[in-house]
Amino acid sequence: MARTKQSIVPPQQAASEGQEAASILAQARARVDPELRRAVETLPASLRRVALYHFGWEHADGTPAAGHAGKAIRPALVLAAARALGGDPELAVRAAAALELVHNFTLLHDDVIDGDATRRHRPTAWTVFGEADAILAGDGLQALAQRLLAEDPHPAARAAAARIAACVVELCEGQVVDVALERRAPDEVTLDECLVMAEAKTGALLGCCCAIGGLYAGAGEEEVVALDRFGREAGLAFQLIDDVIGIWGDPARTGKAAGADLAVRKKSLPVVAALVSGTPEAGRLAALYGVVGPDDGPPREEELEAMALAVERAGGRDWAQLHAADRMARAVHQLSRAVPVPEAAGGLLSLAEFVTRRNH
Repeated sequence: MARTKQSIVPPQQAASEGQEAASILAQARARVDPELRRAVETLPASLRRVALYHFGWEHADGTPAAGHAGKAIRPALVLAAARALGGDPELAVRAAAALELVHNFTLLHDDVIDGDATRRHRPTAWTVFGEADAILAGDGLQALAQRLLAEDPHPAARAAAARIAACVVELCEGQVVDVALERRAPDEVTLDECLVMAEAKTGALLGCCCAIGGLYAGAGEEEVVALDRFGREAGLAFQLIDDVIGIWGDPARTGKAAGADLAVRKKSLPVVAALVSGTPEAGRLAALYGVVGPDDGPPREEELEAMALAVERAGGRDWAQLHAADRMARAVHQLSRAVPVPEAAGGLLSLAEFVTRRNH
């Protein structure tokens, strides 16, 4: 029996769709980066230096860097949704940049909250500039996002700004729940709670991107709602795969240490699925995943390996991969409601498949 959706896709088809998604992402990055840079350059110097470093455009000492600002998945979704609904993607570039600013605001804050030391293959901003500067730079990026929309003459800009504001509130709520779950004992966390939290933290922003792309194309309410649901379902699939990568990903490709999520005892979806599996390995994992005291050092390599093995044997990895495929099927159904012509929906489908088939 195939364990993942990826395994049942013919290799040639997967390669073709991967190339299409890569092209869409590259085009989105080329369109959005100039708008992002213009916005970031307007920040005061103290905030600008942190933002330029975080985006990979400068080193910590302010010299130019050849890094990049991520894969551009979110702005690509905005532009692809606008195109799918018959709009002009060029008119949605400013909105796409605004959503990328919001995404990076969350990354700067999340890295501080989670204590993550690396992102995009180098030290996180807070480890270089301090927690306060990283948090405040994130606040600045969120403010820039709203300003971009406030200055956008497009008739959909006002509705887009309202949708982004509501999304940020949902993101913050999801983060609060995430932090609360991390403080609870392993046997006190349910899978439903984690799924709701994941939708708020990840699905909400991807749904917002798709919905705003629809707004900029002049889509009706039903289409916008369906696009939002498409993004949310794809976002959950994305998070499930991301959580798998957080345990079994290759550090050379992820830019993070092996087993990074396990090292901090993160209650990711595969871990919680394993904990509630009722298997003998669930008890072993719960013991290994016990509450970490302030004086406890990082787990040894053999402890990380034992945790990963327990999650896998308890079915957490299989559950996450199969559930990601199920969420993608739901996403495709929602997309068909908004864009009934398959050819028009091709870009959005390629992006969704890309983020749920990635292995790093």
